[in-house]
Amino acid sequence: MSRCVTVVTAVHAPSARFLTEAYASLCEQRLPDGWRWRWLIQEDGHGDEVRPYVPDDDRVSYRQGRPGGPGVARTLALARAEGPYVKILDADDRLVPGALARDLAVLEAHPTVGWATSRVLDLLPDGSTAGFPGDPADGPIEPGTVLASWAANDFRAPVHPAGLFVRRDLLLALGGWMALPASEDTGLLLALDAVSRGWFTAEAGLLYRKWPGQVTARPAHTDPAERQARMAVVEARARALAELGWRYPAAQDRDLSGQRF
Repeated sequence: MSRCVTVVTAVHAPSARFLTEAYASLCEQRLPDGWRWRWLIQEDGHGDEVRPYVPDDDRVSYRQGRPGGPGVARTLALARAEGPYVKILDADDRLVPGALARDLAVLEAHPTVGWATSRVLDLLPDGSTAGFPGDPADGPIEPGTVLASWAANDFRAPVHPAGLFVRRDLLLALGGWMALPASEDTGLLLALDAVSRGWFTAEAGLLYRKWPGQVTARPAHTDPAERQARMAVVEARARALAELGWRYPAAQDRDLSGQRF
């Protein structure tokens, strides 16, 4: 399989102007010899406002599709993915230097770990950053840990889904992102947590932009009825996956690897 990290970005017209900064943060990443990244930008809809912000770079692939939300856009982009790993990068966010190499190193070193994420800092409009209290310890996250914390803390996950780095075959096996108008990335995070070990890196890996136009800032995102429905189906999916007893990797692969961490 190609030694490529596929970076997937969903974008719509209001967030297109931030692609320049996202691209700059990608160009700052340094991967081990023999590894490369490829950036898949998938527009959620058809229009003329996004294309001018797409970099002219052979490593960048841009497509458009029917509007269906960021989860649909990202899942469509998977048709163009290559290599064993997928990294999520939202159009309005920025990677911290070294983040991609750290994620790659973890999953290359630990074959029983299905996904990784790292500390996330809010990027505020004035350019300053702010962290969150209560990050987990640096190291492995056992299956079910994220769901238990999420359910006990008003549906707030202990790690951020916007910075996920995941094995491509595992991502495909889970069907990509959930078919929800929002919280589709939380749904994926909890599904991953249900069937596989994860890894948290305490060093910051992502700057999460806070701005008035982001989807999570809209009133519909906090509508009580919709939020309750989203959280119910996210939790039900995660619990159903856990009860099925399937784990990644398969038992024979875990035995052959000869290691847990």
